[in-house]
Amino acid sequence: MTDQGHEARIESALAKARRVRIAVFDIDGVMTDGTLFLDDQGNESKGFNSLDGHGLRMLAHTGITLAIITGRRSRCVELRAMNLGIAHVHQGVDDKLASFDELLGPLGLERADAAYMGDDVVDLPVMRRCGLAVSVPAAPEIVRRHADIVTTRSAGHGAVREACEFIMAAQGSLDTELERYLR
Repeated sequence: MTDQGHEARIESALAKARRVRIAVFDIDGVMTDGTLFLDDQGNESKGFNSLDGHGLRMLAHTGITLAIITGRRSRCVELRAMNLGIAHVHQGVDDKLASFDELLGPLGLERADAAYMGDDVVDLPVMRRCGLAVSVPAAPEIVRRHADIVTTRSAGHGAVREACEFIMAAQGSLDTELERYLR
């Protein structure tokens, strides 16, 4: 992509990010590196990144609603969401687009008001219809092609934080959030 094409794409993503009122995240391959740990009893565990967690807290502090839509069902996701104050958690979802629309309706939001971060083809129906689509470097090429931005950081290693900071920067709230720690 030419520098001019890259700049136009970033400007478009920034414009879309300015409108965001809700940020919705997949879990495996986005909030985690996608590795699933299963013990002999079938208990599942995942590794979550604390930088991502703090990015989510900062984004919520700016008034952006946070939500999770994931195809798997896991107690550790419930616990992580509770820890981060994420009230909207949809697990075991087969049709992510239907779940996405069900989430937005009661909140009085339109698709264009939403950012969605996904990493695989099952996320494409939402990514192709939301306001700001975000993905990660390891996502399949078709997914990256449909993303407005692809993070430089990998899933489970700061990608969510990068997405949160992108939205805050676009909305002019990042410096204010960071200033709280420089006092």
